[in-house]
Amino acid sequence: MPNPPSTPLIEIVDLTKVYKMGTVEVHALRGVSLTIQPGEYVAIVGASGSGKSTLMNMLGLLDQPTDGIYRVRGTESQKLGKKALSDLRNREIGFVFQRFNLLARATAMRQVELPLFYAGISVRKSKEMATGALTRVGLGDRTHHRPEELSGGQQQRVAIARAIVNQPSLLLADEPTGALDSQTGEEILTLFEELHSQGLTLIVVTHDPDVAGRAHRVITMRDGLILEDVQQVPSRPAPAPGGDASVAPVAQPTPDVQPIPGAQPRVILETAGEVAV
Repeated sequence: MPNPPSTPLIEIVDLTKVYKMGTVEVHALRGVSLTIQPGEYVAIVGASGSGKSTLMNMLGLLDQPTDGIYRVRGTESQKLGKKALSDLRNREIGFVFQRFNLLARATAMRQVELPLFYAGISVRKSKEMATGALTRVGLGDRTHHRPEELSGGQQQRVAIARAIVNQPSLLLADEPTGALDSQTGEEILTLFEELHSQGLTLIVVTHDPDVAGRAHRVITMRDGLILEDVQQVPSRPAPAPGGDASVAPVAQPTPDVQPIPGAQPRVILETAGEVAV
């Protein structure tokens, strides 16, 4: 007897978002539907104004849609009160931003302990969990350093440790390499691949084709709609979940991509530049 399908981590049905600016209505999302399974590595790309940032805010439960359905592990977010919504976000979702968002005078340890404080974790347990998260991102020897004592890449690693310390199901990253040089950005992407190989679901919002090329699935947006939703062989694939994350990935040639069944109408873009904006 076949196993029943697993509950999607994320399920969005006909999601819309309308912002009112005086008498003008801005339709940021125009009926977006998608499903993300546990363990996926997804990039969302599109030009400025395409709706990708609005979609990320919806995925992160930072904003509420005007209409449609958003479920996290089968729980419909619109039916939750403020506290239940906050608890769901803190339990399931971690955030990484372009500008690190670190406290200027706090040590790496204190930065990572902060979400645990809000979660009501004891001081002793918080220190243990924060140390583990910092070690996981390669900063076990930098726990007492402040941001001015860390490089840009190390600061982003602290931000990643803070995002994963609660052991969320989903990591949302908004232009995570945008403030970094290419070599440091490569190190952060390699870290993402290691976290993904350990079972973390990743969604990265980016305009950089190299960052998008590392994902296993790419969603392209324009004018508040999904234009294209394709699976791909990543340009530098992560180890399979449960595999040996210490094994260096092997570069792959540019792959063919296959559309995902049930995606919104697939539109072939005329130039690669439109995907990379």
